[in-house]
Amino acid sequence: MADSQHPYLTTKEVADLLRLKERKVYDLVADGGIPCVRATGKLLFPRDLVEAWLARNLEFKGGTESLTERPPIVGGSHDPLLDWSLREAETGLAVTFGGSLDGLRRMAKAEAVMAGSHLADEGLAVGQSWNVGHVRRQLAGQPVVVIEWARRVQGLIVPADNPLGLSGIEGLKRRKVIGRQREAGAFVLLERLLVDRGMKLTDIALIEAPARTEADVAAAVADGRADAGLAIEAVARQYRLGFVPLVQERYDLVVWRRSAFEPPVQKLLAFARTDAFKERAKQLGGYDVTGLGTIHYNGP
Repeated sequence: MADSQHPYLTTKEVADLLRLKERKVYDLVADGGIPCVRATGKLLFPRDLVEAWLARNLEFKGGTESLTERPPIVGGSHDPLLDWSLREAETGLAVTFGGSLDGLRRMAKAEAVMAGSHLADEGLAVGQSWNVGHVRRQLAGQPVVVIEWARRVQGLIVPADNPLGLSGIEGLKRRKVIGRQREAGAFVLLERLLVDRGMKLTDIALIEAPARTEADVAAAVADGRADAGLAIEAVARQYRLGFVPLVQERYDLVVWRRSAFEPPVQKLLAFARTDAFKERAKQLGGYDVTGLGTIHYNGP
């Protein structure tokens, strides 16, 4: 096998690990039975998620929900409205925002009670489906609930006067683009949008060091290090930069089901029904919270 420290395994490496034929690994992928991601058409398997998947499938007595106590942490993708609401609602939950895929990883390893996610599902046109396909694969068999938080406008952050006249993904060819870490939903979305336009990451001048947050994307554009970067409208407004809307995405909360009924999450959802919350969403811009609370998936 390849370097044991590499975070992603190939199909052959997974087959060797599980002592199965590669054909059986493909069957597990097709059934949604093993965590995986597709990167430019190639199947890759996050090592830590595969190990967590193996641990979950150990035979033991007792229910899955009582297997491991979870820390009061919210992971996944950063969202300005969620970050603010967690504090205003006095939930007592700590945050460690490392990207949508990182949030699902933390959920799989029992390192969080909730994760924010905005992952475009594969196999459908961008914008048709969000998060559920990824949750089914990465958290197969786990008792999690996917609850809609907000619809957000995602697009290109550009300088205030948009000097390059960018109007869509096609305009990024050979332009300096500040990307996100591979665990971020924005990186997954950028790849999808490029593919939909017959483009590849190599068609853009992707800056080597990725932005860890959307605020870092805005900063790179503001100081001239990048011509553009993918982020939500609210961040462009906050930094008084230009914005080219591309897609309305759905940002969901992936919640450990038992935690959904406990005080911290209940406080958050109750606060999200207040006028103060609705006013904040309006001030930030680019949010549609009319579907907040809709359950899009309820695991076994």
